[in-house]
Amino acid sequence: MKRLSNYALLLLLVLTAGSATAQGQAATTTGPEKGSLLIAGGGKLGADIWARFIELAGGASANIVVIPTAGEDSAINAGRSFEKELLQNLGVQQVTVLHTRDPKVANTAEFTAPLKKATGIWFSGGRQWKIADAYLHTLAEKEFKAVLQRGGVIGGTSAGATIQGSFLLRGDTKGNGILEGDHLQGLDLIHKVAIDQHILRRNRQFDLVGVIKKHPELLGIGIDENTAIVVQKNIFEVIGSSYVAIYDINQINGNGKSPTGEYATGGPFYFLGKGQKFDLQQRKVIPATRPAAAPLKLGN
Repeated sequence: MKRLSNYALLLLLVLTAGSATAQGQAATTTGPEKGSLLIAGGGKLGADIWARFIELAGGASANIVVIPTAGEDSAINAGRSFEKELLQNLGVQQVTVLHTRDPKVANTAEFTAPLKKATGIWFSGGRQWKIADAYLHTLAEKEFKAVLQRGGVIGGTSAGATIQGSFLLRGDTKGNGILEGDHLQGLDLIHKVAIDQHILRRNRQFDLVGVIKKHPELLGIGIDENTAIVVQKNIFEVIGSSYVAIYDINQINGNGKSPTGEYATGGPFYFLGKGQKFDLQQRKVIPATRPAAAPLKLGN
């Protein structure tokens, strides 16, 4: 019996260690293996943000698909697309608008044909649950991710930003004031992430704190207007004119160290500004590299 008890204890320790390892792996935040994401916080986006998106899509030779599905039917049915006109005015010749509310349509080869040639996809703003209803678990979703596998870019603003995360924040059909609603699944282009937008403009900077406390495996990323993050593999860079907030359970519980300097808050989240980079997997700010000092010249 004693041997059996020791064996049982050893088995319990192995299972516990395995469970801890699995939990650690489950909490790992990772970006796309290939391609790029451009995730914008809404509002009027500056020329620098659009220029980066076009560059990542292939420049003037880009083939971009605009998906306005998050918007209101009245605006979509008018047959005009602000993003299409803007991209064409910026020199992109091939821009296609693709939209449906029916997942059965989104699951057809005919509907997804434009996506097979796309080098970039842009998700417009509105309500993120509309994107989820139309495209999750369809051939369209598969083709979205195939664009990344080909080295392309997926971009989006406001609702088109939040949908790129794994956890769908503000996805309730009754209103965007409900943080956890009847839609909780995003496209999962970044694993273990909840993305919020308009955070300073709409005074939302504290909203993600409670969400991360409830879901400690998630990393929270809040993006203000006219600001974006460019994600490549496990690193993102901040571009635009405002700030990006980071919400990590260790920081929220007071166990982490926020960066020092002008972006530190001393609170449950901290801000990053233009040009700063962040490691999603390590969940830490990447220190800026300083140019090497010029060699000291001694006298002859």
